[in-house]
Amino acid sequence: MTTLLTGATGQLGGLTAKHLRERADFVVSVRDPAKAADLGVEVRQGDFTDPDGLAKTFAGVDKLVLVSVDGPDELRIKIHANAVAAAQRAGVQHIIYTSVSDAATSPLGLAKVHKATEEAIRATGIAYTFLRNGMYHENYTGQLAQALPLGAFLTSAATGKIATVARDDLALAAAIVAATDGHENKIYELTGAQAWTFDEFAALVAEATGKPFVHQNIPAAELTAIYVGAGLPDFLAEVLTDIYVNIGHGVLADVRPDLEKLIGRPASPLAHAIREAVTS
Repeated sequence: MTTLLTGATGQLGGLTAKHLRERADFVVSVRDPAKAADLGVEVRQGDFTDPDGLAKTFAGVDKLVLVSVDGPDELRIKIHANAVAAAQRAGVQHIIYTSVSDAATSPLGLAKVHKATEEAIRATGIAYTFLRNGMYHENYTGQLAQALPLGAFLTSAATGKIATVARDDLALAAAIVAATDGHENKIYELTGAQAWTFDEFAALVAEATGKPFVHQNIPAAELTAIYVGAGLPDFLAEVLTDIYVNIGHGVLADVRPDLEKLIGRPASPLAHAIREAVTS
């Protein structure tokens, strides 16, 4: 059986490749094969904007780990559909897709892409596994380099809670699903073990650094403007702000057991990610 992992040079895909290498034989597809030369596995060129080429890339593949791509919603929906259609043409038997929490019902703007992709996969009749990933710890700890000098972390989440999860834990879950049987036509809601507020996040940062640090809630329009002013594309600034606003509404607060059941150990805590971020 041939397993293929897409996006193996990305952050989630790269970690998935690391864990999958310890568990099974697999091949990868990337847009620029030169960037994957050090992975130690067969590398195929695959461009999601080229559906005909993708069908050749996926030839002989039984199990496809489809890592979602970045970009504006319309583009992502189109190129994810290209990949799904190519998988069907190539005779892929099982698609494992990295989705987002509650993709089918979530009010997150981000969920629109994942809902459309899940629907496209279901429509093929191919066996599927949807890994509905929660927000990464790293989405927030990755901002600390800029936030620490200000002494404040800016959001529009108010006192809403979020059950984040370590990116590496999600990669491990993906590798385990790809390397083992019994996951066909299942949906896993993958979150951390505890929901927290950004006030609690700031307190953990202050504890880790030994310096004052607070969470500051600001209007959504102001937060979007800050992101745009920092150089983020408009679409990304809007996505990030929308996530915070929905956190404030409790959208990402649910804690689910699926991740710990899959990986067979406790989920990595937020405090660990914070310590790593402030000491690196």
